[in-house]
Amino acid sequence: MTAHHLPRDATVGVIAATAGIGIGHLVAALTVPAASPVLAIGSTVIDATPTPVKEWAVATFGTADKIILIGSVALGTLVLAALGGIVAARRFSIGALILIALVAMAGVAAFTRPAATVADLLPALATGVAGLAVLWWLLRARPAAETATGGPTRRRLLVGGGAALVAAALAGAAGEAIIRGGRRLGNIVLPRPADPLPPLADGLDIEGISPFRTPTGDFYRVDVNLSVPVVDVDDWTLTIDGDVANPYTITWDELLAMDMIERDITMTCVSNEVGGGYVGATRWLGVPLADLLERARVGSEADQILSTAVDGFTISTPLDVATDGRDAMVAIAMDGEPLPREHGFPARLITPGLYGYVGATKWVERLTLTTYAEDRAYWTERDWDIDGPIKISTRIDTPRGLTELDPGDLVIAGVAWAQHRGVEGVQVRVDDGDWTDAELGPDAGVDYWRQWYLPWKATSGRHTVQARCITDDGEVQTADRASPFPNGSSGIHDIVVRVG
Repeated sequence: MTAHHLPRDATVGVIAATAGIGIGHLVAALTVPAASPVLAIGSTVIDATPTPVKEWAVATFGTADKIILIGSVALGTLVLAALGGIVAARRFSIGALILIALVAMAGVAAFTRPAATVADLLPALATGVAGLAVLWWLLRARPAAETATGGPTRRRLLVGGGAALVAAALAGAAGEAIIRGGRRLGNIVLPRPADPLPPLADGLDIEGISPFRTPTGDFYRVDVNLSVPVVDVDDWTLTIDGDVANPYTITWDELLAMDMIERDITMTCVSNEVGGGYVGATRWLGVPLADLLERARVGSEADQILSTAVDGFTISTPLDVATDGRDAMVAIAMDGEPLPREHGFPARLITPGLYGYVGATKWVERLTLTTYAEDRAYWTERDWDIDGPIKISTRIDTPRGLTELDPGDLVIAGVAWAQHRGVEGVQVRVDDGDWTDAELGPDAGVDYWRQWYLPWKATSGRHTVQARCITDDGEVQTADRASPFPNGSSGIHDIVVRVG
């Protein structure tokens, strides 16, 4: 065995691992999608990652952080698999152990997920069987002439390895198609709300400003899930238990039979930095959370609602926000359509005035009335703020920062939000001038953002533009800035533009 065989032997290990991952992904699609080997390991890495590192990843990579994580896990797996191939060409049993160790990591990661069952081990088992079979076929089941050279011939590697890669690609693609196709989502007839709202206004017709209603396809998504849970409404139920006199479970059809409300609500993520894009506004349809709790008859000890998603993820919501008159709901639709899977189908919590990590559990299936002293959710275990009130914010949408503009009549425009408090006004300042009242767009209530604009006669030079919000109760947004985590960012959005 010579050094020039190393690339060939490493390739064998990579092919074997790739084949196993493809087959494992297909089996996961048919059993437990989140237990797919790379996704299971990735989810474990997320859970084990210190909070400051997560903050850095979100701030640096935004919504691409999951793609980068999956790619990193896959790359690390293939590097170790290449090592396994090199070792297996010399001592097959030891090389096989390296691949088995990788499979064992995936199995442990899958089986230690919340609410995991024995079925979560099947993808890892399939990955191991397929990977070891390909490794054995390329290295051991070969003619004597190849054995004498210490490895498969180039033709065998190209033909056999190519066939294994094609099979892996087909299996992986089939698995992804099954996951994305999912179980029953279509043919859902949404009930009419008990008191329908008038249609939302069209909003301001200003180029570059955020639409008054965020299109569902553009609505931000921030969560810890590497794979979107696939839920069949025929199997889904919602359970309300814990410190209640009347614990109960309802089906999807029973939920739809309850009185529905529709509300216009802006949502934002705690990781949204000043001027950031993790904010969106739309119309939601759902059952008032207060109605569900009233039926359960909450006891006197509970101070939090511990909500659990179908994948075992938990969120803590202060109980008092469900009873203080705000329109917290278990939502089933956004913008007139059933919730998309990535936004929580079939049901999720929506809590006006709270960041998503506190009040917007997606894929929810259980609401447990309990205390903060007794139970801690995913983020409270990481010492994040338990209240999570959204801070008042203003964003300048146009002009964009660091752009060059022609002198003359321009428009400064954007959106402002102060959920559950309302936007009374927006003020704009250019350079060191006075704060000037902007014109406001349509009003959809205290839980919805407002568009705003200010005509500007731009003169040549470098200009700093700032905007701040004033709430219905008179609070003026300040320039103080804080770390986005765990209490949310705050501060006046300012941009710099060059004119002329």
